[in-house]
Amino acid sequence: MSAFTLRNIPLLSRVGADRADTLRTDVDAAVAGWPEALLLRVDRRNQVLISEGRAVLHPATNAGDAPPEHAVFLGRLDDGRHVWALRSELEPPDDPGAPTEVLDLRRTGDVFDDVSAQLVATATALLNWHDNARYSPVDGAPTTPVKSGWSRVDPRTGREEFPRIDPAVICLVHDGHDRAVLARQTVWPQRLFSILAGFVEAGESFEACVVREIAEEVGLTVTDVQYLGSQPWPFPRSLMVGFHALGDPEQPFAFNDGEIAEAAWFTRAEIRDALAHGDWNSSANSRLLLPGSISIAREIIESWAALD
Repeated sequence: MSAFTLRNIPLLSRVGADRADTLRTDVDAAVAGWPEALLLRVDRRNQVLISEGRAVLHPATNAGDAPPEHAVFLGRLDDGRHVWALRSELEPPDDPGAPTEVLDLRRTGDVFDDVSAQLVATATALLNWHDNARYSPVDGAPTTPVKSGWSRVDPRTGREEFPRIDPAVICLVHDGHDRAVLARQTVWPQRLFSILAGFVEAGESFEACVVREIAEEVGLTVTDVQYLGSQPWPFPRSLMVGFHALGDPEQPFAFNDGEIAEAAWFTRAEIRDALAHGDWNSSANSRLLLPGSISIAREIIESWAALD
C-alpha cells in the first residue's frame, strides 16, 4: 500500500481556456481581437467578482480602445474571444439582475468552474508579479511590460525579465500501511494540521528537497520519494509539487528549524474522521482540522485516506 496516486486533478491545476501563447508576441492580433475581447478585473486583495461559479468578464472595450499598458493576456475561450486581466476595482456585471459575490481564489476557489479557475489563477500570478517587478533587479531602472504582460523589459539595456516562480515541495509521509504524519506550523492556530512543505533551494532536485525539508522540519529520514502531481499557488508566486514518501514511526520527531510546533502519526481512520468534519474553516470540535479543497494538500490527504 506504499504506492498511490491522486484521485482528482488539483483544483488550481484544471485546464480551461487556451493559453494561446503565440498571441502574446503578435501585437497586431492582440489589437485586432480587442474589440471582441473580455476583461477580468482583479482587485488589490486578489479578489474577483463571480456569478454562479464563473468569474465575471466584462467587455474589454470598457477599459479603452486598445489593451491598457498594464493589462495581461490570459488566453482564448472556445468561441475564439481573447481574455485579458487588469488590476482594478471590481465592477458589477452588465446584467444588473445577475447574482454576484466577491471571492478570493485562495479561500473559495472550489466554487469556480474550470475556465474561471485557470483564468483567475493565471491573472493572480501575473498581476502579483507585475506589482513587484516594476524596476530592474540589475540597476533599478524602470521596466516596461511587453509580450502582452508576460515579460518586462528595461528600455535602456533591452534586458528582459520573466515572471518568477518559486517551486516548493509538499509531501505526505506515511509508513506504507495505516499511518501518516500531520504537522502544525508554529504560526497556525491549535488543531490546524497539514502535510509537510518547503521551498526548493538552488542546485537541489525536488526529491532531494523532500528529504532535506522533512529532516529539517520534523527530524524524520524518508525514503521512496514518489511524485504525485503539481499545482500553481499564486500567493504570491509558488508552484506546489506534490510527493509522498516512506517514514519510520519508531524514529522520534525533532523540530530542528523551528517552523513546526507539533507533529504526530495519525491512523487512516483518524484522518478520515477529520476530513468528514470539513476543513480549516469548520467550527467542528474535532481534534484535527485539515486544509481546504483548493489546496493540493487536501487532495493528497484525501487520496491517501481513500485507500483500503
